[in-house]
Amino acid sequence: MSIPTALATDAANDSGAPVLTMPGRGCRAGAGVDWIGEGWALFRKAPLMWVVLTVILFLIHVALGFVPFVGSIAGYLISPILAGGIVLGCRSLETGGELELEHLFAGFRQRTGSLLVVGALYIVGMVAIVLVFGIFAGFSVVSAFLMGGEEQAIAQLAAVSLPLVLGGLVAAALAVPLMAAYWFAPALVMMHDVPPVEAMKASLGACFRNFIGFLLYGIVMLLLMLVAVIPLGLGLLVWFPVLMASTYASYRAVFTETDGD
Repeated sequence: MSIPTALATDAANDSGAPVLTMPGRGCRAGAGVDWIGEGWALFRKAPLMWVVLTVILFLIHVALGFVPFVGSIAGYLISPILAGGIVLGCRSLETGGELELEHLFAGFRQRTGSLLVVGALYIVGMVAIVLVFGIFAGFSVVSAFLMGGEEQAIAQLAAVSLPLVLGGLVAAALAVPLMAAYWFAPALVMMHDVPPVEAMKASLGACFRNFIGFLLYGIVMLLLMLVAVIPLGLGLLVWFPVLMASTYASYRAVFTETDGD
């Protein structure tokens, strides 16, 4: 199912968003590096505010982390909402505006329900992966980790060998399409009001359509992260904003027309 071009154009005009192209185009193999460069350019337009937003995001997730189990669920639920706000901030920078604190929380004022559904679907996917891992490693290990009993879980892990390895490999393999389904979803929902399930399907297809580009993107970002953690991890205050901004750049390259087209 695809969104009619006329509807996409109307949505773009109403929200100031670029024109949507579904189901998303395939980019050249080296596009992943371009996205990082464009993310860096967006960061340079408002470095101080990017750092402030990054610190706030970190504090939000740390605070939620103090609430066992429920905090983790809440974190997954609001992540698409916060990501949607960052998308609006990137669009503002791209069109000559400012990146402001209110952008971070814009998802709580618009598209909130749809963004929550994206988070809920992501949680369902995570639960499915945990269940698959539990089949291999044993549900006692999984429940120990979920309930915060790391020492007990580690002791149980020591008694597991091949099933644990197989479970980890299968879980990692399943996590890739889940992350792919999530990657573009907040932007598609926030900027174009694409229904959550449709947005995640489109994101999944687009990520695999650009598999080589994303592979290169992932390798370069991993190398940059290793460099970023060297100075007491302070480089992450730059790396993480570039990650968020380059995510926006990848959405622009894959799902939208160039402004003025």
